[in-house]
Amino acid sequence: MVKTKSANDIVKLARQADRLTSLEFIDMIFDSFVELHGDRYYGDDGAIVGGIAYLDSMPVTVIGIQKGRTLEENIATNFGSPSPEGYRKSLRLMKQAEKFNRPIINFINTPGAFCGIEAEERGEGEAIANNLYEMSQLSVPIISIFTGEGSSGGAIALAVANEVWMLEHSIYSILSPEGFASILWKDSSRAEEAAEIMKLTSYDLKELDVTEKIIPETKGEELIGPEELAGNIKAELIEKLSELTTWSAEKLIEQRYERFRKF
Repeated sequence: MVKTKSANDIVKLARQADRLTSLEFIDMIFDSFVELHGDRYYGDDGAIVGGIAYLDSMPVTVIGIQKGRTLEENIATNFGSPSPEGYRKSLRLMKQAEKFNRPIINFINTPGAFCGIEAEERGEGEAIANNLYEMSQLSVPIISIFTGEGSSGGAIALAVANEVWMLEHSIYSILSPEGFASILWKDSSRAEEAAEIMKLTSYDLKELDVTEKIIPETKGEELIGPEELAGNIKAELIEKLSELTTWSAEKLIEQRYERFRKF
């Protein structure tokens, strides 16, 4: 694929309020989704949704970082910024998937983990670190897909996977362009300039071999419709999981280890 938009244009597209949410992707790609709640320690977190579903008759665990469309929905989902209980919920579901030998599929769209004092009080950093550690050792296939924003530890907490894919107009970086500009130049207004040097687009990361696949969102000059986009993702997932599910637990863990060691 050839990059035709600037990095800043792609940042704006990744943040558009009308992008498909994780629940919408789940509804269009999977069958018989049953949502599960709570981390069994503190509570539930609307910013992370997850449960059990079927992918073309294959039982899977599917987890997504959820943003809203309206102000009310965004308040309920904390604008897609998970709290510690959200990450603990996701890990609980992933460990359950391992117990029952179900592949794991993660959808990621977050500006970063919630940075409020209460999140720190409940162990945000430990929750993210524990996800990274435990995911590295899971004995089932993991595929993580960036569908919009993907910033900081809040994103990588669901991205220690055998394969990491990105939608064409999504981003993945250590932090937001505004945060990058604030740290580097003490001037968040230079976010557009920062975006161009951060190598955060799907094109950049595929070229750098950080990700395995770009899911096209355009066909020529036209945007691909939601149903077609979801259908394309479904077909790619079925194809890749038909391969990964034949691997032994040892091979899955070793491949995941080597994938991250190369960075």
